[in-house]
Amino acid sequence: MIFLDYIDLYCERTASGFWNEPINALSNAAFLIAALIAWRALQASDRRGIMDYILICLAACIGVGSFLFHTYANGQTELLDVIPIWTFVILYVATTVFRISNGNHLKTLRIMLIVLVCVGVSLWATSGDVSTQDADEPALLNGSLQYLPALVALWAFSIATVIRRHPARILVISAASCFTVSLGFRTVDLMTCGVTGVGTHFMWHVLNGSMVLGLLLALIRHVPSAGK
Repeated sequence: MIFLDYIDLYCERTASGFWNEPINALSNAAFLIAALIAWRALQASDRRGIMDYILICLAACIGVGSFLFHTYANGQTELLDVIPIWTFVILYVATTVFRISNGNHLKTLRIMLIVLVCVGVSLWATSGDVSTQDADEPALLNGSLQYLPALVALWAFSIATVIRRHPARILVISAASCFTVSLGFRTVDLMTCGVTGVGTHFMWHVLNGSMVLGLLLALIRHVPSAGK
């Protein structure tokens, strides 16, 4: 059976079954809405590139992958949940650096190597936090520790835009704020279970959808491609 060894990470899930996390599953619509709004913004732009389309598609994939994980909840769908997220992060950083540096391949490659190392170390160091299906108790910070490098990087990016008074700074700061609050909701999901009954993980999806939208709009409107 596909649910025989299901992964139980969140408050809302109390048993196996496709529809045991309905709120967590449906709240992933936030990513699809973000992708749709970003797509429409891109169509209104006179400068767009292939990476804009790829990143928007990845935003939608984050929602689909997370939906599958919160319905099937197994090791395979867990990968469908994690891979689109980190792929979006890596490609977004690469695209932004490349455009800001006016197409400097060496600088982009150098920063990307740093990002890849940080992501790799983070995932390796927190690999035991991703899945708790065999654990006796919840992982440290409910597994949210794996996202700490992304949080630090996003706020560093925000500070840089403020210092340079970049026109994208409001959107980037808003995205960083959404991610900070969403990480808090993800962390306290199990702690609030007795009070809410369904936990707070769905807010991780809603706010992260807002974060992704902010980042995409910042890229499309303020760091556009060199041409159509």
